[in-house]
Amino acid sequence: MPYFDSASSAPLHPVARQALLASLDEGWADPSRLYREGRRAALLLDAAREAAAAAVGCRPDELVFTSSGTRAVHSAIEGALSGRRRVGRHLVLSAVEHSSVLHAAAALEAAGGSSTEVPVDRSGAVDPAAYGEALRADTALACLQSANHEVGTEQPVARTAEICAAGGVPLLVDAAQSLGWGPVPDGWSLLAASAHKWGGPAGVGLLAVRKGVRFAPQGPADERESGRAPGFENIPAVVAAAASLRAVRAEAAAESVRLRALVDRIRGALGGGLVPDVEVVGDPVRRLPHLVTFSCLYVDGETLLHELDRAEFSVSSGSSCTSSTLTPSHVLKAMGVLTEGNIRVSLPAGTTGAEVDRFLEVLPGVVAGARERLGAPSSAASSPAPRASLVVDALGRRCPIPVIELAKVIGEVPVGGTVTVLADDEAARLDIPAWCEMREQEYVGEEPADRGSAYVVRRLL
Repeated sequence: MPYFDSASSAPLHPVARQALLASLDEGWADPSRLYREGRRAALLLDAAREAAAAAVGCRPDELVFTSSGTRAVHSAIEGALSGRRRVGRHLVLSAVEHSSVLHAAAALEAAGGSSTEVPVDRSGAVDPAAYGEALRADTALACLQSANHEVGTEQPVARTAEICAAGGVPLLVDAAQSLGWGPVPDGWSLLAASAHKWGGPAGVGLLAVRKGVRFAPQGPADERESGRAPGFENIPAVVAAAASLRAVRAEAAAESVRLRALVDRIRGALGGGLVPDVEVVGDPVRRLPHLVTFSCLYVDGETLLHELDRAEFSVSSGSSCTSSTLTPSHVLKAMGVLTEGNIRVSLPAGTTGAEVDRFLEVLPGVVAGARERLGAPSSAASSPAPRASLVVDALGRRCPIPVIELAKVIGEVPVGGTVTVLADDEAARLDIPAWCEMREQEYVGEEPADRGSAYVVRRLL
């Protein structure tokens, strides 16, 4: 069964498995002890730290191992904010950061601090100049991911780091998605990553803090990992994480070219009309080599995931209907693209061309079947009727139904006529404008209504 969700968690790399099993026999003792077993464990830990630091591009004494990538992000933000508390308690971050960064920003605001989200363009990239404009005299830290976890867009880390440095603000880079593919551009002050994203074991994160960065670890003092990651080190897992990082880096150049070609095959097929009414999102060039995300009109992502799973393909989605909160993806929302019917394909190392070809064979039928069950319209427009305006009542119905109902009747008004959609699903606020963008209709705007909101669309074609 093809597993196409390595951006969530990559399969355990063979080198990680070998290193983990070997170090279980050698790395079980306390590395802080001076007897033979302790010294042996300490040697394993030191070697892992040196290997990881070389991959990150920092000194070994600047890097510590944490219990997860999320813990690394939280420790980095908490430590930097505390270390620079005399400067202020203002945080700058992009609107598409990982949820761990957003949660840290929310905690900061709840504690009396403040944060500013820098917007992104339709490809999901930030403008470095916008970071400069967001910096203030009381800004203690800026955060920017190296590449987006949902759409694969690479961020302009180097230029953003220059602007932050000129403003005297350290930059934390979340490199979880990109570190396995290569080093992060220079200029960062703090870096966080997660081993299970590159084929290491779960439960190991990396936190690097450059010398000279003011940093004050939070919580009770601990003598391990420079006081930045309390608790007994999981040495076998750390060794496996470092060994697999070195291994995937050695394979990255060749595998990147191969997987990029497979992703281009998917992007080309979707762009060429393999499935109608599909928007491929994310930057087409400045992106991770193994990841492609697309959104399908008139269908919900949960149905697509289930049907693709039945066809033996494991993929993920940023659609609201696949989330327990029923909240649209903050990444897709910030980009202003369609949130429903969203599919993320992230190919692990070793994916074959035959697997991708079979995915492309299965996908059109899956999407068509899902649309048929929801009563979605065909791409062909209906002949216009003499009514200048229509009102569609989609109250109480979740997306994509409001969009489907809009598409069914847009052809019933003449060019220049309007359709008003009444809806109370939050996703409609995002998906109706996105539908207009895809179908070249005019989104007039949102108006108040007795219940929910009224979304007005003018027919142009």
